[in-house]
Amino acid sequence: EDEIFAEIRGRIKEDDIDAPLRKGQYYYYKRTLTGKEYAQRCRRLVPTDGPVTVHDEMPAGPDAPAEHVILDENLKAEGHDYYSIGAFKVSPSGKLVAYAEDTKGDEIYTVFVIDAESGQYVGQPLKAITSDIEWAGDDNLVYITMDNILRPDKVWLHKLGSDQSDDTCMYHEKDDTFSLGLHASESKQYLFVGSGSKNTSFIFYLDIPNQSKELAVLTPRVDGIDTTASHRGNHFYITRRSEEFYNSELVACPLNNVAETTVLLPHRESVKIQDVQLFENHIAVYERENGLPKATVYRLPGTGEAVGQLQGGRAIDFIDPAYAVEPEPSQFHSNVVRFYYSSMRTPPSIFDYDMDTGVSVLKKIDTVLGGFDVSNYVTERKWAAASDGTQIPMSILYRKDMVKLDGSDPMLLYGYGSYEICIDPTFRGSRFSLVDRGFIYVIAHIRGGGEMGRNWYEDGKLLKKKNTFTDFIACAEHLIENKYCTKEKLCVNGRSAGGLLMGDVLNMRPDLFKAAVAGVPFVDVLTTMLDPTIPLTTAEWEEWGDPRKEEYYYYMKSYSPVDNVKARDYPHILVTAGLNDPRVMYSEPAKFVAKLRELKTDDNLLLFKCELGAGHFSKSGRFEKLREDAFTYAFILKALGMMTPTTASSL
Repeated sequence: EDEIFAEIRGRIKEDDIDAPLRKGQYYYYKRTLTGKEYAQRCRRLVPTDGPVTVHDEMPAGPDAPAEHVILDENLKAEGHDYYSIGAFKVSPSGKLVAYAEDTKGDEIYTVFVIDAESGQYVGQPLKAITSDIEWAGDDNLVYITMDNILRPDKVWLHKLGSDQSDDTCMYHEKDDTFSLGLHASESKQYLFVGSGSKNTSFIFYLDIPNQSKELAVLTPRVDGIDTTASHRGNHFYITRRSEEFYNSELVACPLNNVAETTVLLPHRESVKIQDVQLFENHIAVYERENGLPKATVYRLPGTGEAVGQLQGGRAIDFIDPAYAVEPEPSQFHSNVVRFYYSSMRTPPSIFDYDMDTGVSVLKKIDTVLGGFDVSNYVTERKWAAASDGTQIPMSILYRKDMVKLDGSDPMLLYGYGSYEICIDPTFRGSRFSLVDRGFIYVIAHIRGGGEMGRNWYEDGKLLKKKNTFTDFIACAEHLIENKYCTKEKLCVNGRSAGGLLMGDVLNMRPDLFKAAVAGVPFVDVLTTMLDPTIPLTTAEWEEWGDPRKEEYYYYMKSYSPVDNVKARDYPHILVTAGLNDPRVMYSEPAKFVAKLRELKTDDNLLLFKCELGAGHFSKSGRFEKLREDAFTYAFILKALGMMTPTTASSL
């Protein structure tokens, strides 16, 4: 473990800054320091008042405006085993900062407001809230609190300087299958409060310039209709999904008549609208087609003009066969959209793109040390046929001078497949401790995720959940049949709902794998979903089913990993947990391991590792987090008999 950890850490440029973002009078950025676990939140004055362009560079050197450290997370983390900043929000004037911190890993936050220059606290902290906070002008904060099962259920208005007990509750969501969320429009003119379940959502808005203290309805609650909102000029822009328009459509409505909608992008069967980003004169639309993300920018009519169907979009080109693209915070009053790009072999990159000219400028690419050379690696995209004939995409990474592709290469196959989450093939430096040892690394984009559109998700949930597991097995069998590996060299990994996947495929096909890693796995499905007093249970019934209904009870029982462990041989297994995990309580993986120890008939490794000072997302420090990868990879190497003496002694 120590040897692998040293390798992983050795690839990181420890003293670094991210791509500065110009907002108002300042450039804002994070800085990391050699040997330090956490970042500093910094800013530097913008020396000129010119417009934002793709060629903007933050000045540096002795003549540049001085760097100012707003918040040093390393100082705040002292005395805590866990420390995480969930939100960092600068006030409209730039004079104040509100930040949310979690010191246990239980995702219950405390919010502090500080003077951005002096660092002095302003007012009293706001306690026991979510990480959703937004400014409503310079004097007010809007935030969300949770009920006793950690469901975000109330949105509050707080006036700086007043006591939290005097805050105004703006809305209380009493339906325990719905949870609240909060975000600000890119224009900063409106706050949007969304209440949503897995299938339905509706939106309120708060008018900031008019100093409104009450929420107004933007989209009403209609079962099966899901909406998200943003704002520009005289219109709200709404992404709307329904049973008929399952991949979503984009519409606009006037501020003074929200019932009057105009379709900007119609629903398409093969293209899913993932996200939109609005600007003063443009809109950037992020979509998915054939399992891959895409981004297109459009110029919008003047703010006083009528809106209509978007025409003449400019598509942004990407080079890898499989990759990830995500929107980044950008300047609303500019023609520059910023986005994140990476692939399994391309380090995380930040680009600024001129939406008028199509010029793209690389602003930052993460430096990877340790002799990393992108030309040594190959990424591929392959498809496996599921048991019902559905084609399942896979993203593949390997080092071209170290693999034979004759079945003799070791492999780590990763899967998730739940909540419509897309597991895109992003870069992760720690993987190369396996890939540089000759491993092939594969992501199976199985049903239950969102990679291939909304129906991909619908076909892997509720009474179709087993498609997730059989898809993964089909991918494994395809890789073996096509000589990427053999059963004796195939290791598998999944986390959280992906840990459920691991539990199921181990029960269904224990003969297919040499080793499995189940991270914070959701494995006691039936017991958990029968107990509405457990965090998240009621909100999860639309994902897994309500086992109080007979049909769901027996279906869930047929795949719940704890309920299907049998007296048989299992491969080498590592199971992890977090003591403070509010999403998957540590008792679930512990129960699974106990059941395996009682019944399994082999002498293979079965390890249970519980982090005592962390929650669902492992430890919080940037180096501490890498220990989990190092331990996982050391376990895999041991299972395959590939450990060196130094690696073996540290496991």
